[in-house]
Amino acid sequence: MEESPFRELVLDAKSEVTCQLIDFQWKLDMAVSSDSCRSLKYSYVAVMLKVADHSGQVNSKSIEVTILQFQNFYRQFKEIAAVIETI
Repeated sequence: MEESPFRELVLDAKSEVTCQLIDFQWKLDMAVSSDSCRSLKYSYVAVMLKVADHSGQVNSKSIEVTILQFQNFYRQFKEIAAVIETI
């Protein structure tokens, strides 16, 4: 079973909130080749997060996820938004 690259963020959310999301950017990209494969054709989503810690220092974190992982992440955010609307 493949571990989600968002796992660290989920664990942080369960503990005391110590960071603030400043910016969230994403782009769809495709790797067309690599040193070991001439015809890769692998689609992925590159995600860049900017977060500020409790002192205000801004850090950037970047991850690459498969299309399926990003769709799951999107569904989870829709579920969060639906819960927030009921509050």
